[in-house]
Amino acid sequence: MHRYKFKYLFCSMYSTVSQNQLPLELQEMCKVISSSIGSLDDLESSLNGFRVCLTSSLVTQIMDSCKHEAPTRRLLRFFLWSNKRLDSEMKNEDFNHAIRVLAEKKDHTAMQILISDMRKEGRVMEAQTFGLIAEILVKLGREDEALGIFKNLDKFKCPRDSKTITAIVSALCAKGHAKKAYGVVWHHKDLLSEVKPCIYRSLLYGWSMQENVKEARKVIKEMKGAEIMPDLFCYNTFLRCLCERNLKCNPSGLVPEALNVMMEMRSHRIEPNSISYNILLSCLGRARRVQESCRMLELMKKTNCAPDWVSYYLVVKVLYLTGRFGKGIKIVDEMIAAGLVPDCKFYYDLIGVLCGVEKVNFALELFERMKRSKMGGYRPVYDVLIPKLCTKGDFEKGKELWDEAMAMDVTLCCSSDVLDPSITRIFKPTRKVEEEVRLENCITTNTPRTHAQVSKTRKKEHRDSKFLEDYQ
Repeated sequence: MHRYKFKYLFCSMYSTVSQNQLPLELQEMCKVISSSIGSLDDLESSLNGFRVCLTSSLVTQIMDSCKHEAPTRRLLRFFLWSNKRLDSEMKNEDFNHAIRVLAEKKDHTAMQILISDMRKEGRVMEAQTFGLIAEILVKLGREDEALGIFKNLDKFKCPRDSKTITAIVSALCAKGHAKKAYGVVWHHKDLLSEVKPCIYRSLLYGWSMQENVKEARKVIKEMKGAEIMPDLFCYNTFLRCLCERNLKCNPSGLVPEALNVMMEMRSHRIEPNSISYNILLSCLGRARRVQESCRMLELMKKTNCAPDWVSYYLVVKVLYLTGRFGKGIKIVDEMIAAGLVPDCKFYYDLIGVLCGVEKVNFALELFERMKRSKMGGYRPVYDVLIPKLCTKGDFEKGKELWDEAMAMDVTLCCSSDVLDPSITRIFKPTRKVEEEVRLENCITTNTPRTHAQVSKTRKKEHRDSKFLEDYQ
């Protein structure tokens, strides 16, 4: 979807010229352009003082060499001054390059000025330039403006071919404007025979961003009808769309419907990978479907789809959030025994969750596992654990961790004042006063209960007993 973006990034990196590689007078010109002192009129006056024999290629080199430091409007004024000075000698390629530089800096007004000048002067817009313009405009929320330029490409002497159609469709779908993108595809379907797989992937992604399962499924069917077999990316995109929709509307249908999609994938000889299962595990975790999350982790092992550290992270997180701390630690040990080395984010997030639910002892255990892995990056953990321990009154353990961090030359963000009991305020979790609980019990025992109240009490007792069984 982002082929044009990467292509442009590569070209811009290749063409960037350091200021030190330019002649001395041009280096001085770059300093004047990059300076933020003075108005734009002052800039133009300073540029008039230079006696440089400008060429179209030199203008491009100067813009490349100072585009990161110079304010966008000063770059625009320099290019307009150069275009006026060179008159008709400015090449179309350099004009396109200037627009791409301004688009990269996301200055809509400056970009529009050059696009308008390009149209007035009858210059040719390159497909690569249009692709970047469309992408930036859609990101800025001006998708109708991007479509307007696409419809008037003939006025820019730019062909409306598979490249420009793919560019506008990809830009629209990347931000979820699938309906508008489908309209473009429908009106130009005769020009898309060579790029149909790319177009279908873009549309599928666009509908998935809107969580429109019906339209996303329709794209899958159209692909099969056109004898283009959906690949792993297409099915994972559809799976994400389905799971996100079910998370909001039908949480109980998360597992069965996702497994049906995976069965369909296998029927086409496409094996679901860890990303496929992680999409489902993420939604199950947000829905607090604990048992189903654990079953999915086991199912991954049985179907020879090795869980990655993200899979374990998603399961352990939901276990911690629902109070299954022992089970969570067990699964972490299982992951380490399997030889998986997680990212630091694995420990940062889980230790943060444990501190959030006031289980600092389990957080310390998990930190010990992190230190045994010798991966480094301990500063954020110390910054969380030391204040947390001290605010709970465990200053001794907090001081121990502080000394440990100092011994490892870890620069902490938290202040040493947190270790002082006279400064740090100790917070204790609030609980109901016993007298209030006794009063409530007296009221409920002395007040006659209806049949509905008795039934409700029995249901609650049944749920509590079931919860205890699950917890054990």
